[in-house]
Amino acid sequence: MDYTYAELAKMIDHSLLGPVLTDDELERGIQVAIDYAVASVCIKPYYLRRCAERLAETGVAPSTVIGFPHGGHATAIKVAEAREALADGGIELDCVVNIGKVLSGDWDYVRRDIQAVTECTHARGARIKLIFENCYLQDPHKVRLCELCGELGVDWVKTSTGYGSGGATLDDLKLMRRHAPPHVQVKAAGGIRTLDALLEVRALGVTRAGATRTVEMLEECRARLQSA
Repeated sequence: MDYTYAELAKMIDHSLLGPVLTDDELERGIQVAIDYAVASVCIKPYYLRRCAERLAETGVAPSTVIGFPHGGHATAIKVAEAREALADGGIELDCVVNIGKVLSGDWDYVRRDIQAVTECTHARGARIKLIFENCYLQDPHKVRLCELCGELGVDWVKTSTGYGSGGATLDDLKLMRRHAPPHVQVKAAGGIRTLDALLEVRALGVTRAGATRTVEMLEECRARLQSA
């Protein structure tokens, strides 16, 4: 095997964003993240403070979403969301680009929007992932977003929210890794449901993956390593 359990676990952002998840389900999800020692919990914003309290000193990062799921919030609202999330203990923020502005070709607006949230996040020592929602974009849009993220110091480019009409594709991940500069990491989200899928995107240079089937993937990882 060319991987360890820890390496794969630390690729996973355990996603707890479903609109119908109850508080009890969020609590159980946080415990899953702790038990399996994943990279982070990406949780609904209202529950972030509680999540950060539970994750303290566990090595699992508390994270949440900004401008979710459509990215159409005014920039000032995205910044306010980011500030609230950072005050609540967020260490990583997953922010949705303004999809309509990207499709409109208003790149000055898109740059200002990304820059405002990125600067706010970095000022508090936290990290930002920019969600493209690739299912709605053409390749030239994706390439330009990768370039902008490199120029603005975004930490990750991310394929999808998981709530659009499509998720991560291998072609998109290859394109993003090719056009994002080396200092920008790539996150796959939407459709990473098996260990084999996780390994496949890892081979393309992906360093994070959003997942809801964390238990199934990591139990399979343990079983394979034990039988190797």
